[in-house]
Amino acid sequence: MLIIGIAGGTGSGKTTVVNRIVSMLPSDKVAVMPQDSYYKDSSHIPVEERSKINFDEPAAIEWSLLVEHLNALKKGESIEMPTYSYLTCTRQSQTIKIEPCDVVIVEGILVLNDDTLREMLDIKVFVDADPDDRLIRVISRDCVERGRTPMMVINRYQDVLKPMHNKYIEPTKQYANVIIPQGGDNHIAIKLIADYIKGQIQN
Repeated sequence: MLIIGIAGGTGSGKTTVVNRIVSMLPSDKVAVMPQDSYYKDSSHIPVEERSKINFDEPAAIEWSLLVEHLNALKKGESIEMPTYSYLTCTRQSQTIKIEPCDVVIVEGILVLNDDTLREMLDIKVFVDADPDDRLIRVISRDCVERGRTPMMVINRYQDVLKPMHNKYIEPTKQYANVIIPQGGDNHIAIKLIADYIKGQIQN
């Protein structure tokens, strides 16, 4: 099983990169495991306090469960991947069944941050993008998908996203085997990665 980690700042285009890579591979050969699915459950925290949770630091992720699930897939066992709601900041009762397959893509801002997970990755990718472009994408996404106002997003960017990016995300670029500038618009880099994956799973 080939495990690929795709990291990069919030709004860098990671999901677009992942979707385009997946579209170039046989659908029965690849599974995607978003880091966001492994946010720690916050249902025990009062509702008014949940909005203050810092989702951009490693402590917010249940890394042990993500690693446990990857190890299970490597052994040929299926897993029940958790799901997480940004609207309620809680882990949902529904899970997504993931079957063992040739390629597993783990995608998220902090994927290259955890030492144990990083050691499991066969290919480490960092999706890079201009900070202004990332902010514009975050405003568009959070206002539509997460019920935030533009000012809420900008304040959160200044108070949390930017400092956490500089502290935890940007430094992990050093671990990447491949850096993709221009995010999802870099079709050549995306095709090169997809072609490499095809070559590995066909051997």
